[in-house]
Amino acid sequence: MHDFDYSPEPFRIKSVEPIRLLDQREREERLRKAHYNIFKLLAQDVYVDLLTDSGTGAMSTRQWAALMMGDESYAGAVSFQRFESTIQRIFRKRFVIPTHQGRAAEHLLFSVMVRPGQYVLNNTHFDTTRANTLHKGGQAVDLPAKESVSDSPALFKGNMDTVALEAFLKKHDRSEIAMVIMTVTNNSVGGQPVSIQNIADVSEICGRYSIPFFIDAARFAENCWFIHRDEPEYKHRGIEEIAHTMFDLCDGVMMSAKKDGIANMGGFIALNDESVCEKVQNLMVVTEGFLTYGGLSGREMETVAAGLEDVLQMDYLSYRIGQVASLGDNLKRAGMPIVEPTGGHAVFIDAGKLLQHIPSEEFPGQALAVEFYRLGGVRVVEIGTLMNGGTDPNTGASFTSPKELVRLALPRRVYTSAHCQYVAKVAAQIVARKKELRGYRITHSAPLLRHFTCHMAPMVESSVEKD
Repeated sequence: MHDFDYSPEPFRIKSVEPIRLLDQREREERLRKAHYNIFKLLAQDVYVDLLTDSGTGAMSTRQWAALMMGDESYAGAVSFQRFESTIQRIFRKRFVIPTHQGRAAEHLLFSVMVRPGQYVLNNTHFDTTRANTLHKGGQAVDLPAKESVSDSPALFKGNMDTVALEAFLKKHDRSEIAMVIMTVTNNSVGGQPVSIQNIADVSEICGRYSIPFFIDAARFAENCWFIHRDEPEYKHRGIEEIAHTMFDLCDGVMMSAKKDGIANMGGFIALNDESVCEKVQNLMVVTEGFLTYGGLSGREMETVAAGLEDVLQMDYLSYRIGQVASLGDNLKRAGMPIVEPTGGHAVFIDAGKLLQHIPSEEFPGQALAVEFYRLGGVRVVEIGTLMNGGTDPNTGASFTSPKELVRLALPRRVYTSAHCQYVAKVAAQIVARKKELRGYRITHSAPLLRHFTCHMAPMVESSVEKD
């Protein structure tokens, strides 16, 4: 046994990248130039960057070695064969379509499978999935488990509400439903895992109604680790074996390999339906690239294939999820209310609960994100009404997020426990002055994925105070 909060890193550091903490005056100036949009900050001006775990991981020696094996042949590259065979083995599907990242996979698949007016059902859509659904004229419907919005420490809060799913399918004609998607882990509700039992139940329902069932597998290995820990019948099974059980239950897979592929770029679609595959490939040749490279170089396909092997290791996953849990514990001790239990890739702070004086329409999550950078040079991201609210371009209806969250996503194999302790110290400073924080308003916005590019300005006073 060890005396650490979590298992020590199962690796040694072989290369380092310098980072620099700007003084507070400089950080405030950077915020003004970025129009208070965290995405517009320059990476060189960020001290600890927890904006995302997507494409930000550190590659292993195995991946760097694989990179040198990249075959850049336009057609039929050996690198694609390795990429394809690795994905076929883990994800249990016949056809593999390489894409440059997850949203490209969504774009291609939805272009073929989603018709205007059709519904796409999800345990909870993440931002790009929702945007691609809306972009194709579809209607995004979230069916999260009731536990997902509670403060209970329930296991598998990422599950889909199967009662609500069946009720929805009974109410609508088959032709109105494009597909059902299960996002594992469920990012938008706090990175919470999904149980094999829930996946099996959803699979059975989709089968009875002849609805295509896809898994968004961006963080599949982290999800499998929770299944290994918390579903008794899987306690003595390895991560790859659990993955086989999971993917045998679905018709197809979309993945951003920038997460649990531990690669800086890459993604894919994997499925068994030859007709759908051919339609996707026909579109891919126009928008992504040839069938055996998609939007990827041979080098990138090699690093994804190697990364998918790395991520299956139990010691890595125990360290990874333990580091996230340790950060969550430190934030709680600092006085931050968090989504519990912590998930696999990030800690989610409940900004709505912390900043109760800031209403949803003034984006309390953005206020907290700005303050993390202003006080400590830490970049985090709002996952609330700024990201998941707005106006539905198909119906014109306004909608808000059920929770105002801020996500602290840990890049894989990048930051140490000392970095996490520093983040917790910044959090404690924010808690001490939380009543001084004010909300924000949007001054310029795009119709979709507005959080990436919008301009914002601080509110002089809260609308609650005005009343």
